[in-house]
Amino acid sequence: MRRIYKIGRAFCLLAAVLLFAAIAHADTIVLKNGRRIVAFNVVEIGNKVSYETSAGQLSIPKSIVDHIEKGGLMPMMDSPAAAAASLNLSPPAVDSMADASEIDKSAVHDNAIDLAYLARVEEEARSGGGKSAERAALAEHAAAQFMASRGDLIHALAYERKALNYAPEQPAFLLTIGYFYLRQSQFKESLDYVEKARRISPNNVEVFKLAGWAYYGMNRPEQAVKEWKRAQEIHPESDVQAALEKAQRDKNEEENYKENESAHFELRYNGAAAPTLAREVLHVLEGHYAQIQSELNYSPPEPIGVILYTQQAFADITNAPGWVGALNDGRIRVPVQGLSSVDSELSRVLRHELTHSFIQQKTHSRAPTWIQEGLAQWMEGKRSDQNAGVLLQVYQDGQAASLDRLEGSWMRLPEGVVRYAYAWSLANMEYIVRTGGMGDVQRILDRISAGSSGEEAVKSVLRDDYPELMQGTAEYLKKNYGR
Repeated sequence: MRRIYKIGRAFCLLAAVLLFAAIAHADTIVLKNGRRIVAFNVVEIGNKVSYETSAGQLSIPKSIVDHIEKGGLMPMMDSPAAAAASLNLSPPAVDSMADASEIDKSAVHDNAIDLAYLARVEEEARSGGGKSAERAALAEHAAAQFMASRGDLIHALAYERKALNYAPEQPAFLLTIGYFYLRQSQFKESLDYVEKARRISPNNVEVFKLAGWAYYGMNRPEQAVKEWKRAQEIHPESDVQAALEKAQRDKNEEENYKENESAHFELRYNGAAAPTLAREVLHVLEGHYAQIQSELNYSPPEPIGVILYTQQAFADITNAPGWVGALNDGRIRVPVQGLSSVDSELSRVLRHELTHSFIQQKTHSRAPTWIQEGLAQWMEGKRSDQNAGVLLQVYQDGQAASLDRLEGSWMRLPEGVVRYAYAWSLANMEYIVRTGGMGDVQRILDRISAGSSGEEAVKSVLRDDYPELMQGTAEYLKKNYGR
């Protein structure tokens, strides 16, 4: 999302207070090794603890949990790419004759994967068959779930592939691989595995849920509607219904839209937008794509969807606050009414929203909002010169809200607070880039992609926690923009 702001003093004294109003209750899972996981909807199910984070619904063995602290605080988390599906999905349960509980405990304990145990069951599977192969599959699956709980989807996928090798006809392993690909925004790869599972288990509700998500990510809302309708017929769920309604709105709006595409984009546009404008938008986006690709050293694996709306259609479809000038919820949504060509303002908007697409796919939608918006503003060319004085005053007065308060969604924040959030996020990102270059930004995003929190990633790369980063930003603003 994007809106250019020059902040004023009126909101400054309220900013820190108002940001605290956008906080949601959460629980903290304390592991036996001292690590803490802040999450929503923490429940104990059998020998596992299930919980929700911005990465989706995950679970870990109860054996590695020391205790659960109820009723903490956590910023609202509804990342743009996660909102594209509006689903809290988890890998499906595995039907098995083996003692899955005991295998889980043997494969993962003391907050680590028992590699010796995995090697032993793999050797037994190679020399035996039947039950030994099943045990190996379940052990690899347990390892995959553990890595996913740590946010490491790359290694989770590797373990789940091993599980599938030992049990190639097990739909749950196929669906779990599809799930991990979805979490990495690799929709085509995900759909390949979901379709294999469909052939084995054609009425499995998870097939229709995951397929709907994949199709929606591939900019095919009509297919997503079909899949999610079938899922609701089998087993109605509120989150699937919400996703279905969102996809249905897109389908209804876009039924008569025209289409165009380029190497990295799939564009749909309202008839009010001239074909020449659509072609020019694609040309400009391709230019921005090459530049952002070079700056972040990353290429999104999937084509990026772009929708050009009238002003009214944009408001009706997105239901976004009035201060939102464009939106990226997995697809770039931009109102272009009244434009016949791409002017400098639209070009900046496209570059801003495209940066979000890169960050979302690179970090699997885990990047905190302040990093998302700070980097998107930096990439579009904004700098902190106009707002530096006010930001410094807020910081020196002790009124600056900490960065952890800017990690979650801003969609429910008052407009005045959003102005502060944009300005402060840009200032912090500007300080990071000016001090350590884009290489530091790349490394921060890489660590978030691997499962680190925003603050953990920042501290690992910059050796600064959030308060130290804020102090460094304030000193940077004073040195470079102070009067």
